[in-house]
Formats: sequence, structure tokens, C-alpha cells
Amino acid sequence: MAVLPFQPMPFFANKNKAFWRLQFAGWGGAMLLRAMSAVANDQPASFLVLVLIATITGFSISLILAVIYRQLIARRPLVTWGVTALVLPFAVGLHAFIDAWVISLYRSESEASFAQLLIGVFYLDATLLGAWSALYYAINFFLQVEEQNDQLIRLENQATSAQLAMLRYQLNPHFLFNTLNSISTLVLLKQTEPANAMLSRLSSFLRYTLINEPTGRVTVAQEVETLKLYLDIERMRFEDRLRTNFRIDPETEVALLPSLLLQPLVENAIKYAVSPQESGAEITIAAQLVGNRLRVTVSDTGPGLQSSITRNRLSGVTYDGGEPVSTGVGLANIRDRLVQAYGENHRFETTEPPGGGFAVIIEIPVERREQVEEAPAQPKLAAAAE
Repeated sequence: MAVLPFQPMPFFANKNKAFWRLQFAGWGGAMLLRAMSAVANDQPASFLVLVLIATITGFSISLILAVIYRQLIARRPLVTWGVTALVLPFAVGLHAFIDAWVISLYRSESEASFAQLLIGVFYLDATLLGAWSALYYAINFFLQVEEQNDQLIRLENQATSAQLAMLRYQLNPHFLFNTLNSISTLVLLKQTEPANAMLSRLSSFLRYTLINEPTGRVTVAQEVETLKLYLDIERMRFEDRLRTNFRIDPETEVALLPSLLLQPLVENAIKYAVSPQESGAEITIAAQLVGNRLRVTVSDTGPGLQSSITRNRLSGVTYDGGEPVSTGVGLANIRDRLVQAYGENHRFETTEPPGGGFAVIIEIPVERREQVEEAPAQPKLAAAAE
């Protein structure tokens, strides 16, 4: 199928060009109608000169009105319509005066007085200039409304982008503090090799959060790779207590989802499933296609919502030294990000599986890149993870 070599442009994309097009088309149509009327009434060919002069007169006066109206349209309605009500009759009178004078010169032998000729052409000129004024105001008011609507849409998009960026940057500071504390402990114990490995992973993970656009999308494969890097950091703290299981359908690897969408879910599971239990817990991350939707499930084998502490995981509250502390990141963060990114076209559900534990299910529309390109940060992530 052939593709057009040009893109269609809106008629009012260039307001100045659109004005002159309408100006010539409108007055040209008026001249054509008057000329056809003259021919139908058996007027001599010389009468067409009067029609041409009358059209040029109306065209010129409308240009003067356009300059005046352009200044009035941004004023208060009382000023706009009040001054228009004074200017328009004057313009019609001037147009009628010129038309009557030209006709009197053309028909010098006519018995009709100048006043009669003036009254005779006044109603026609009033109709033309009145319709022209109405169209001018109607089109410009419409363009103002459209411009305000476009501006509102731009502001809403900017607000949405800012909201998404804010939500993405709400990484739990406890994770960073705990990791740095673990690194400090390893250094004090002179365990330089694991301390260096942990610091390298932390550096790569934080670099990833800065390189990727906060409102961008990444593939499931990229998100899983980043998630594994984060889990490697946490596994150095929890060791065998933190067990993971990835069930990623190969068909989902190229599907897109918001960057760092799963990390807060896994962090939530570590806090409320792995940390409180001496035996730890297993966290399962699964991804599969369900029709034209991508379903991602993050579940754990923790106590679920049975205890007083884990009951707070729905509100993003954890405990530090026995005192409730707001993490700033939690399930509410993910829910807000999904609303900002997909509106109502998503599913976010928390459940307690029959076998115990806790699970979060997310379903979003399947989005794919035609050619998946690996982000520049990914080789660094892989190298750091090794």
C-alpha cells in the first residue's frame, strides 16, 4: 500500500494563511453570486464593474474591521460587543456610501436620489459585513477554545509525567541505608571481597534508576535482570533465608512494562515475609500472557496478613525498633503508577493463596517494541552482577 509523501496539515495550523484563504474565498463567492444575479436580471456587462468595485470595497473594509476585532476579541465581553456595535454600523454606512456613490456615477441619468440609492444598498452591505463579523468572531472564539483545550491537555500530560517521575523516584531509603550499613559491617570485619561485590551491585542498581527515564517502559527481560541484581544485594544480607523462584514465560520477555514496577513488590515481600520469619521465605515472580494482556504475579510464602505487623503491608507501613515507620513506597505506589500509566485499563489485586502467604497480581495491556534494543545500562548491570 502506497504511503503519501506528505502529512496532512490542519486548516488552521497557520492562522494567517487560513485567514487569507477564507477572505478570498468568501468575498470571491459573494462577487460570484452578485454577478450571477446581475446576469439573471439582464444587466449589461458593464454592470459587472460595479460588482467588482463593491466587492473590493467590502474586502478592504473587512480588513480594517479585522484589525479592530483582533484588538477587541481579548477584551472583556462588554467592551468587545459594545465597541463592535458602534464600529459595525459605521463600516456598513461607509460601504453603502461608496456603493451608492459609484452607482450614481454609473447611472447619472437615473431619477433615484442619492439617499434612495444609499438605503437600497445598505441592507445588502449590512448583511455581508454582519455575516463576515459573525464568522470572524465565531472562528476566532473556536480557535481560542481549541488552544485552551490543547494547553490544558499539555498541562495534564506534564502533570502525569511529573507524577510518574515522583512515584518512580520514591525508592525506600531503608533499603539504601540497610545496604550501606551491611557494607560498613563487612568492611569493619575486613571482608573486602563481599563488601566490594555488594557495593558494585548497589552502584549498578542505582545507576540503572538514574539512566532509565522515570516515565519510560522497559522489557520484562530488562526488568527481571534488574530485579535479580536487587535480590543479589538483599541475598547478601539474608543469605539462605531469601529464596527466589522466577517463572517467566519466554513470550513475555519482549513485553513492556513501567520501569522498576516490580522492585517495590519484591521489597514489600522481603520486609513482611522474609525478614519477620527465622526460616525466611520464598518469593516467586511469574509472568505470562493471558490473551492480549500481560499478567505478572509476585507471591511469597510468608505469614500473609495474619499477624498485626504484616497487616500493615497494604498501607506501606513497616516497623523499625517497634515504632511504625512510613516507607514511602509500597503497594499504594504501584497502584498509583498503574493508574497514571494505564488509567482504568489495568488490574491490581492482592490475594492470600489457599496454601498461605501473600500475592500481588498485575495485569496490563501487552505492549511490544518492533525491534527490542538493549538499554546502554544493561551490559553494565550484567557485568556487575557477575
